[in-house]
Amino acid sequence: METFKRSFKISIAAVLAIVVADRLGLNYSATAGIITVLSIQNTKRETLWTALKRTAALCCAFLLAAVCFRIIGYNIGAFAVFLFFFALLCFRMKWAEALAMVSVLVTHFLLEKDMTGRIVLNEILLFFVGTSFGVLVNLHLHRKKHRFEMLSDEVDDQIKGILHRMSEWLLREDREAYGSGCFAALEDALSKARLCAIENYDNSVLSDDTYEIDYIEMREEQSIILREVYENIKGLAYLPQQAIQVAALIKKIEEGYHRENTVEGLLAKTDAFLSRMATRPLPQTREEFEARAVLFYILKQLRNMLKLKYDFVKNRQDYRF
Repeated sequence: METFKRSFKISIAAVLAIVVADRLGLNYSATAGIITVLSIQNTKRETLWTALKRTAALCCAFLLAAVCFRIIGYNIGAFAVFLFFFALLCFRMKWAEALAMVSVLVTHFLLEKDMTGRIVLNEILLFFVGTSFGVLVNLHLHRKKHRFEMLSDEVDDQIKGILHRMSEWLLREDREAYGSGCFAALEDALSKARLCAIENYDNSVLSDDTYEIDYIEMREEQSIILREVYENIKGLAYLPQQAIQVAALIKKIEEGYHRENTVEGLLAKTDAFLSRMATRPLPQTREEFEARAVLFYILKQLRNMLKLKYDFVKNRQDYRF
């Protein structure tokens, strides 16, 4: 349905551009419709930025064309020289998307064998009409807030599932069946949410709020830490008494894992647990010593994960106030 609506709007906009150009008495009015089609990008920000780059390219192209046609004449050779240098300029300035569109306008000078003010104005108006309708088509685009919330909730659910499995598998001696497939699903969910966040940002021309992008980046950093925790749990060869408490803490984090949680309480619990572990009597065996060291490191990793969320919330509050 989305593809159908987009195709319909593009076709209507192109036809309207041609009609307006024709009503203005412009020659080559169909070109305005083609310019409209080429002007439509995926987002508002991208469309406006492309229009600005093409405007700059148009000005340079007309100056270059005037020099080539005046020196060489209105012939294919002059157009070839123009195209060579204009292509170099476009690639140098990263205006590649303007190359075809502007070159078509320059061919009209070749066909007319003239670059008088009237003909130049004709091409400028064709460009203006076509580009304007391309921009207008994208004005209807809005942030897909509901879609982002759905995708980010999926990310959070995936992470909660990972935490739930960690709290269970940590207490098992045999972890052979504890696979990492859940992380592939998390990466896929993060990728989809990131694309949606970027698209929403690009469709908010009047706002520089990067909340959605920042939120997903925070979750991506947390996912990296969780992967490390997973590897440490897999490598744990001995279960000291503290493993039960660590598993309980992971369960607490899972239960409190949602967008609005500032995690202050969870950070306090983790810090208190770390302090208690640091003051515990030294282990009696090498095996217990290594296992407790791994558990202590897991706690530090979990604290780092919580700190990411705490810093994110604090920075957002500072940004707003």
